[in-house]
Amino acid sequence: MQVQTIRLHGKWKKFILQNGEGIEIHVLNYGGVIQKIMVPDRFGKVENVVLGYEKEKDYETDPYYLGALIGPVAGRIQGAEFQWNDQTFKLEKNEGNNHLHGGSQGFHQVIWEAEPLQTPEGVGVKLCHERKDGESGYPGNIKVTVIYWLNRKNELLMDYQAVTDRTTPVTLTNHTYFNLSGNLKDTVGNHRVRMNASRFAELDEALLPTGRILSVRHTPFDFGQGRKLKDGFTGSHPQNRMVGGGYDHYFFFASNPGCVSVEEAESGRMIEIVTNQPGMVLYTSNQMKKDRMLAGGWSKKYLGVCFETQASPASLHDQRFPSVLLKRDEVYRKKTVFSFHIRKR
Repeated sequence: MQVQTIRLHGKWKKFILQNGEGIEIHVLNYGGVIQKIMVPDRFGKVENVVLGYEKEKDYETDPYYLGALIGPVAGRIQGAEFQWNDQTFKLEKNEGNNHLHGGSQGFHQVIWEAEPLQTPEGVGVKLCHERKDGESGYPGNIKVTVIYWLNRKNELLMDYQAVTDRTTPVTLTNHTYFNLSGNLKDTVGNHRVRMNASRFAELDEALLPTGRILSVRHTPFDFGQGRKLKDGFTGSHPQNRMVGGGYDHYFFFASNPGCVSVEEAESGRMIEIVTNQPGMVLYTSNQMKKDRMLAGGWSKKYLGVCFETQASPASLHDQRFPSVLLKRDEVYRKKTVFSFHIRKR
């Protein structure tokens, strides 16, 4: 078990976590980015299973939020505003008329205070950031701590904590794009996903919830028994077509904890995801274009899949969604665990 700290340019640092079991994770203090995850396949070949840039400076102009910590609020806030106690708070409009992923000053653009962690049980990185009252229109001073932790059981734990001195919206997630084929050899169409979610949020053309919460039953959104992601790429369901073919939808977990699994049969790689978040956005890179050089190839549609465990910013306008409001003196504490496995033939 070891963690290496590499100084890059300026205040940028890279942390390399190794657990002695074949897993290696590269983390940047810029944006809390997970730049690379090296995982062996069923034949013992170690390859990268996430999308990232070879050149760290490319993250400064990244339109896809590759591997980044997202906040204070992950997702879209309709009209870039919300109300609390009869007061209207106006946020930055950075996607048309809406506010997306914390705005241009979101956590994905922050150089986090970072320190390596190491014990006999695992290695990690502790990331800390303080956001001032009024930044991008958000009320309240917010103190955030995120820990990435890799243990000997091949588990990557993401532990999120936040406190505020004034009621403010907070829901944090990580925007890593997984591709278990290894080194971007294929799209994620043949990735088989299973999750315990019986409902999902219908979206409009602006990718905002319409207010209708739909049953997954008898649709390409039913992952209860597992299905390949390509079922949603070319299918006729109007919600798959609405997002450009694929998935970009919020799923409500049917139980706590929420459980998700994903498997790529050719490599044998599997990930099991367990979280105390109430739901998850499943995103299959439908909007990704062939316009960026990544480590291992060019960006393109369906090259990665994101499992964005979080509450929903739609709750700021619709109380049927899981709330994102964090009150003064409350502690935001959420955890998501990614467990890596290999299925032998």
